[in-house]
Amino acid sequence: MKYDVTVIGSGPGGYVAAIRCAQLGMKTAIIERYPTLGGTCLNVGCIPSKALLDSSEHYYNAAHNFKTHGIELDNLKADINQMVNRKNEVVSDTCKGVAFLMKKNKIDVYEGHGSFVDKNTIQVADRNDLTKVLHTISTDKVIVATGSKPICPPSFNYDKERIITSTEVLNLKEIPKSIVVIGAGVIGLELGSVYARMGTQVTVVEYADVALGGMDKDLSREMQKVLKKHLKFKFHFKHMVKEVTSDGKQITLKAEARKDGKVLELNADYCLVAIGRKPYTDSLGLDKIGVEMTDRGRIKTDKHLQTNVEGIYAIGDVIDGAMLAHKAEEEGVFVAELMAGQKPHVDYNLIPGVVYTWPEVASVGKTEQELKEAGVPIKTGKFPFKALGRARASGDTDGFVKIISHKDTDEVLGVHMIGPRVADLIAEAVTAMEYRASAEDISRMSHAHPTFAEAVKEAALGATGNRYLHI
Repeated sequence: MKYDVTVIGSGPGGYVAAIRCAQLGMKTAIIERYPTLGGTCLNVGCIPSKALLDSSEHYYNAAHNFKTHGIELDNLKADINQMVNRKNEVVSDTCKGVAFLMKKNKIDVYEGHGSFVDKNTIQVADRNDLTKVLHTISTDKVIVATGSKPICPPSFNYDKERIITSTEVLNLKEIPKSIVVIGAGVIGLELGSVYARMGTQVTVVEYADVALGGMDKDLSREMQKVLKKHLKFKFHFKHMVKEVTSDGKQITLKAEARKDGKVLELNADYCLVAIGRKPYTDSLGLDKIGVEMTDRGRIKTDKHLQTNVEGIYAIGDVIDGAMLAHKAEEEGVFVAELMAGQKPHVDYNLIPGVVYTWPEVASVGKTEQELKEAGVPIKTGKFPFKALGRARASGDTDGFVKIISHKDTDEVLGVHMIGPRVADLIAEAVTAMEYRASAEDISRMSHAHPTFAEAVKEAALGATGNRYLHI
């Protein structure tokens, strides 16, 4: 079969790229190793983790907050098996939705492991036996969108039973008494929250000195405070994990303090390894066609996301940049439209980052630390949710919205939020910054009352010269 473009990988980057290619009139194929479409995000990442986060948040509110709303419950318990079953249903429905979109857009789907024979020939093999070739495809262009997988050093003795990653933690059959999480990043805090809400003691060991190290430090400090206060998280920062072992019933973790070398030893029911992800490029045959790689194992691309081999493109987690589903989607659309002769763009500075804990965390643009280091003159506005009527009405008073604007031009340079529904509120900031709005522009927009969004307006008022109305 001959195609105009073939996409390897069906995650958010891959399937969106395929849809946009088909919309633009290209005969398109997509190759996926696994029986269901959607990649890591839909199957063992974004979607299932949010399903469990929502279920555990309902339980936590029922156990801790319903009484203040006048709702009394007896014999409350968490059924982890039902939570997992519901999560599986959500995943199944979402993946079926992607399969429907492939049919709707007349995209041919091939199940198996895709790899290059040459730059215009792709073979699809049985994922369990790569010598067994199922299909051979001819194609003019290829988009590599094979995503990433969790990093787990050999010394951590990853066994998928007690020493686990984000994949296995989604399917536990019990609510553990204790979990040690290695890594205080997005994945560790989100999945740690799922179980902490149901009574698990969560202890986080982190090499850096803060949680959510890539985000604005005000967000990091507030996140740590909230997790300690409400979910009883314990944190051990500035520690290097040296070894994790399991006896089949418990794990033992040994970490070394960066300051004095003192050894920390922790025991728990499980150890969740959440130290990041690495590009998945195994057995793709990239070396056969001479595709250049970076020293970090990512595929090297130019400003058009094309590799050094003409007609071969790469998007998402396999190339440089944040490993985010929506970043991959934007790149998929970008490449498709570029192939069609259009002039698309992706502004990487305006791709938001979100953490789906509760309260949620969201950020776009530059952090205060980055701007200060660059010598950019700034002014800030910071408004706490506890001063907001809507937040008091719902009982969600933790957190704040922080807006950073240029001291001279008032252009918004960064927006950082921690609080209720900020995963959705951040879109207002992205829109404003896409149009290069000033803090005053946002402050003069009418925001419905009472809403959480009013915190954005108030932070903007603060950034325009301490013009807060409600603090």
